[in-house]
Amino acid sequence: MILDRYFGWRFARAFVTVFGIFALLVVFIGMADTLRRFADDAAGFGQILRLSLLSAPESLYQILPLIVIIAAISMFLGLARTSELVVARAAGRAGLRLLVAPCIVALALGIIVVTVFNPIVAATSRQYEADVAAIEGTGSVLAFSDTGLWLRQGNAAGQTVIHANGADLSGTQLSDVTFLNFGPDGLPQARIKAATAQLADGMWQLTDAKSWPLSGDGNPEALATLAVTAAIPSSLTADEIRNSFGTPSSIPIWELPAFIDRLQAAGFSAQRHQVWFQMELSQPVFFVTMLLTGAGFTMRPQRSGKTGLNVMLAVLVAFGVYFVRNFAQILGDNGDIPAALAAWAPTLAATALALGLLLEREEA
Repeated sequence: MILDRYFGWRFARAFVTVFGIFALLVVFIGMADTLRRFADDAAGFGQILRLSLLSAPESLYQILPLIVIIAAISMFLGLARTSELVVARAAGRAGLRLLVAPCIVALALGIIVVTVFNPIVAATSRQYEADVAAIEGTGSVLAFSDTGLWLRQGNAAGQTVIHANGADLSGTQLSDVTFLNFGPDGLPQARIKAATAQLADGMWQLTDAKSWPLSGDGNPEALATLAVTAAIPSSLTADEIRNSFGTPSSIPIWELPAFIDRLQAAGFSAQRHQVWFQMELSQPVFFVTMLLTGAGFTMRPQRSGKTGLNVMLAVLVAFGVYFVRNFAQILGDNGDIPAALAAWAPTLAATALALGLLLEREEA
C-alpha cells in the first residue's frame, strides 16, 4: 500500500509540474497572439493580459492528454534513473501491478478535469468571447431558451428582436415567428407575426404575416394589416446565425444535456454537442490510455541505451492516438459515425493496444 501511494504521488507530482510549465508557455504565447490580433484596436496592456489569461484555460484543456503522457514519461524515466523500478520488481511487484496507483490517479485527474476544470474553461471561454466582442464591436445574434429561438439584428435605424418556435438546421427558415421592431430611441415601433420567415439576400421573406403598429396613439389591433407575403430588411447572414450557436466547449458539461435538448427542440442539429459530450465522458479513460502508452515504452530499466528512441516512440504513438481521436471527432461532428462510437472507439482501442504492449514487454 505504501509503495502504491508512492507511485501515485510521483505521477501526481509529475503531472502538476508539467502542467505548470505548459501553463506558463500558453500564457506567454497567448499574450503574443493577442498583442498581434488587437494591435490596431488600441487595447491596453491590462486588456491584453486579461484576454491572455481568459484564453489560457481552453488552450490547456485541449492539450491535457499530451500533458498526461509527458508526465508519465517523466515519472518512469525518473524511476528508472534511480533504479526504483528495479527495486520494486525485486520486491515482487509485477509491472502491471505497479501501474494500478498511477492509473487510479490519472482516472481521478480526468474526473476532476471534466467535472471542475471543464466548467471553468466554459466560463472563461464565454468571458473571452464577450471581451473580444466588446473590443471589436460584435456579438452573438442567437440564443436558445425553453420558450424557443431568439435572434437579434440591427443597424443605425434601430434593432429587431426575433422569436421563433421552430427552425430548420441552418437557422434561416423560421416557423411561427414574431418580429419586434425598436427605433433608435429604444421604443417599440411595430410587431409582426408570420407563419414562416425565410432569410434571403438582405431580407426576411414572410408568409401569412400580420403587422401591428406600436408607435402611434391608435389601437394597434384596429390598425393591424394582413399580408400573404411580406419582406423585412435584415443585416443577418446564414454564416452569422450558424456561428452564433457557440462552440460546445463554451458550455459547461453540467448544462450540456439541457442545451442539447433545447437545440433539438428548436429544430437544429445537436450532433457536434452530442459528440463533444461523449468526448468529455471518455476523457478520464483517455488519460489512463495516455499513461499506459507512456509506460509501455519507458517503464523498463534503461540499460540498453535506447532511452531516447523509446521516448520518441512514446511521443509519436501518443500524437498518433491523439490525431486518430480528433479525426474520429470530426467524423462524428459530420454525422458519419455515431457520437458514442466517435468518442469511445479510439480510446478503448488505444487502451487495448497499450495493455498488449505492456504484457508483451512484461513477458520479454
